[in-house]
Amino acid sequence: MTVKTLVESSYSGMFKLTPEEGSAFFVRKEYLPEGLFERINVGLEFDDEETDSLLDAGLTCAVELKAVGYLARAEQSRFGLTRKLIEKKYDKKYVEAALTYLEGRGYLSDLRYATAWLNTRKINHFEGRSRLAAELAARGIARDVAGKALDEFFTENDEDELCRKAYEKLSKSKADEKLITALLRSGFSMKQIKSIIS
Repeated sequence: MTVKTLVESSYSGMFKLTPEEGSAFFVRKEYLPEGLFERINVGLEFDDEETDSLLDAGLTCAVELKAVGYLARAEQSRFGLTRKLIEKKYDKKYVEAALTYLEGRGYLSDLRYATAWLNTRKINHFEGRSRLAAELAARGIARDVAGKALDEFFTENDEDELCRKAYEKLSKSKADEKLITALLRSGFSMKQIKSIIS
């Protein structure tokens, strides 16, 4: 590959590389082997191995831009964003590299995602800590990250009050053992349930 032009793009640290033959693509220094970015010069010809490295960087940049598009719409978990990108037929190695870069820059955060998810979830659901922890785990959130998000959530939301609201909602359609079972499934402890019932 011979470089025709290399121009900085509007994305911080991302450059548009146009080869003599073929389509232009973006590269980022962080996605290239040590020292390769510094060697990019107009008219310089790269061997096959270096060309492959440049193309890999281009594919990683393509994944990064797609991921940023998703993140611009809503917080994402790494697990969920990985799944979405792989469903779009992006190669896993490029997905991993791009998401690691975005995490390092603070654009992608499982803690922020978990916090946002909990605050959205409480609008229509009244659930206890154990159920919410299970829901976060199902969304690929690590236990320690989920624990931090839940600690923060329950400093702002009284779990006993959530249990009372769940009881009021569920008691319209359930009674006795079925009501207790439904409350247990919602993540409340037997102690909390007995306290609300009495």
